[in-house]
Amino acid sequence: SPASPPKAAAEKKKETEPEPMEVEEEEDLSDLSPEERKKKEDAKAAVAAKKKGNALFMDKKFDEALAAYDEAIELDPTNMTYLANKAAVYFNTKKYDECIEACAAAVEVGKENRAPFEERAKALTRAAKAYQKKKDLDNAIKMCQEAQLESYDKATERLLKTMQLEKKKIDTLAYQDDEKAEEAKQRGNAHFRNKEWPKAIQEYEEAVKRAPSNAAIRNNLAAALCKIMDFNGAKTQIEKAIELDPNYVKAWARKGDLEVMVKEHHKALDSYKKGLEIDPDNAACKEGLKKATYAINMANTNLTEDEKKARAERAMSDPAIQAILQDPVINQVLKDFSENPNAAQDAMRDPVVRSKIEKLVAAGVLQVG
Repeated sequence: SPASPPKAAAEKKKETEPEPMEVEEEEDLSDLSPEERKKKEDAKAAVAAKKKGNALFMDKKFDEALAAYDEAIELDPTNMTYLANKAAVYFNTKKYDECIEACAAAVEVGKENRAPFEERAKALTRAAKAYQKKKDLDNAIKMCQEAQLESYDKATERLLKTMQLEKKKIDTLAYQDDEKAEEAKQRGNAHFRNKEWPKAIQEYEEAVKRAPSNAAIRNNLAAALCKIMDFNGAKTQIEKAIELDPNYVKAWARKGDLEVMVKEHHKALDSYKKGLEIDPDNAACKEGLKKATYAINMANTNLTEDEKKARAERAMSDPAIQAILQDPVINQVLKDFSENPNAAQDAMRDPVVRSKIEKLVAAGVLQVG
């Protein structure tokens, strides 16, 4: 066979050559006092005991691992690592109280002996996880916050955020009480009748916290928010009320009223019509529909050209209007109005097409007359 190239042969020889053994130099302790020498020897023995404990831990021999760590602690009580390792054993064996106690002791020893901030933070984070297992989120969050003060860690920050969200959810559920919600609602109603809008809002907001799934309370809150011209806040509440109860006619009427206030008359028409689909005799929706239609007619008659243009531009930002204008059927109908009126009239017999065209007129996008 052909001879190996010189470089390959050299590499092969290098691979087969035994590595020179590293000989650990024995530390010279001859210049130390007997006390100092014993301290050094004990520290070395403690590390050996810790390694033994780690091996036992990996083999799930937890009692024996604890004994090894106790031996290390007795030999070197100034090293927090051995206490932290005990805490790890307790955590894995679900002895969370013992874990928390060992973590606290580890941090105390670490502070007394200037252990690295990172090690102290790790012990506090383990204590946080133990508290979390015990469903004690207050102390779990506190431990995480203390850990972050010792040494910031992204994983600990994620744990902290998760527990804060979990606690908020639990606290929110614990706060709910239908009876207290009704009491707050009645107080809000009294303030509303007295035209004390901020106080009414405060009580309605309290009622919402007590009964977040109550559509009627959110409807009342929306009415109060309208009184202080907080239309965005009112819109949020009324949309949530409808989401909770799509058949709540009062909420559809309130939504229409709100849309009239902000001059979104085309939306108001839809809201009132939706309410009338549910309850054809609803007086609020009937009256609202008349007012919205009148407002649209007045706007088409009395607005200047610049005002009409501004109104149409506002409407064009509405996703619903944009969707109608992108509909090829509607585009053809709009074209037919000028080029083929008979075809346009035929198309208008379709209730869906008619509704969309009426919405464009109501929004001021399409001028008639």
